[in-house]
Amino acid sequence: MKSLKEWLPVIGMAFAAFVFNTTEFAPIGLLTDIAADFKKSEAQTGLLITIYAWVVAIASLPLMLLCARMEGRKLLGILFILFIGSHVLSYFATSFSILMISRIGVACAHSVFWSVASPYAVRIAPRGSKSIALGVLSGGTSIAMVLGLPLGRMIGLHAGWRMTFLIIAMAATVVMALLMYLLPPLPSKNSGSIRSLLGLLKRPALLWLYLLTAITITAHFTGYSYIEPFMHQVAGLSSDYITMILLLFGLAGICGSLLFSKYNDKNPANLMVLAIGCITIALLLLYPSAIHPYSLIALCLFWGISITLFNLVFQLVVIQLAPDATAVAMSIYSGIYNVGIGSGALVGGLVSTHANIADIGIAGAAIAFFSFLFSLLFLRSYLRKRDYKITKIQE
Repeated sequence: MKSLKEWLPVIGMAFAAFVFNTTEFAPIGLLTDIAADFKKSEAQTGLLITIYAWVVAIASLPLMLLCARMEGRKLLGILFILFIGSHVLSYFATSFSILMISRIGVACAHSVFWSVASPYAVRIAPRGSKSIALGVLSGGTSIAMVLGLPLGRMIGLHAGWRMTFLIIAMAATVVMALLMYLLPPLPSKNSGSIRSLLGLLKRPALLWLYLLTAITITAHFTGYSYIEPFMHQVAGLSSDYITMILLLFGLAGICGSLLFSKYNDKNPANLMVLAIGCITIALLLLYPSAIHPYSLIALCLFWGISITLFNLVFQLVVIQLAPDATAVAMSIYSGIYNVGIGSGALVGGLVSTHANIADIGIAGAAIAFFSFLFSLLFLRSYLRKRDYKITKIQE
């Protein structure tokens, strides 16, 4: 039985994941309010999500290579200073352009943080608990959906969307102090280099994993980026009811983390395919579920579990396939993941503008279906026939 003291650094990283994911998804819950403040359409305001994600995608690898030799605790301190300062700028933004600039600053901090977060969590975890540590880290992400996104939305509704960003900055300051106290020294280890990057590009299983991530996350965010206006306009739900459903979506993510911790080591390959299949089903049923609040709640619980399983198993497999250059491999993964976020937000915006917001789930399901087919091919070609065996992380 591991002591609480051994887990405190991992818990600290989970708090960091909480604040970073709260701010990434905050505009989703505040889309309508921000659009009204700057007299923009919801599709135009959705560019905050798209640009943020694409900056992360573009910046992840070069910034990670630039910071690869930096001691981990010092690196996290610098990232938090940039993160906090950018949120203060968001609070004082007098135009949509300034708000966009502030979000780009946050995106730069985000791009490096998620390149190192999973490798750091694995390194500081108690011996024999690497998969659980990733589950704890993901718990921070899930709690951001459970508490962060809905609370951010509630604050935005009652005190204005600007206050949401200011409170995130305050929370980040506390988390930064906590990490500086809890984390042991984290000298650069297996971070990778440009030479290792070339080596990673020669690993077919890893490239397949990146492709599946890009397609699946594009599909997911085609629907999820506009879930708030969808529930308001299509399902006809009140603001408080929407906040409650977003809360349940995140709560389902915590359930997904628990399922991952329990079942991943038994059959991670099949879990990958199952997660993508369930995301496809969830998106396909989004519009039919809008017929009644209870059916929409059930759908969001199922969807929340599915996307959490996807996130966890894919992060773990990336680390397993690149034990010699985990930071570079994860920076590429983070970049590609955010290409998916940005592309999904863009596709969802186009569907909302040129077709109907009711169709975002169908559009997302069509994209996810291709990912599901590719995942079956991936499972057959690489995970079973070519000795790309996915096992537990070496302790």
